Amino acid sequence: MKQIIKTDKAPAPIGPYNQAIRTGESLYISGQIAIDPATNQLTEGDVKAEAHRVMQNLKAILDEAKLTFEHVVKTSIFLSDMNLFAEVNEIYGSYFSGDYPARETVAVKGLPKGVNVEISMIAAVDL
Repeated sequence: MKQIIKTDKAPAPIGPYNQAIRTGESLYISGQIAIDPATNQLTEGDVKAEAHRVMQNLKAILDEAKLTFEHVVKTSIFLSDMNLFAEVNEIYGSYFSGDYPARETVAVKGLPKGVNVEISMIAAVDL
């Protein structure tokens, strides 16, 4: 059985998908971009500001599922340019306390709404 997780503290989906799905002991969080849920506008500023907004959106979804970044076991980071890796990595890492999840980071040709970073996550509910 699957449970849809949604919160108004993260951006509403911009397509036919949900913010997150819980099934069994796993939570699958859809890729988040730097949309501020309060304004439904893209976060302005540099890639660090984008990365913070993305991580805050992910945190809001984790909160709704009654989980934390400690429950995250896998992330996927998509960048518009691999030259942004160090800045995004710095922000991303600041949201974890040490036991980091598995991860891949890839550069892609384009991301929704022309953003520079998108991150998705998988969390283990039973941790």
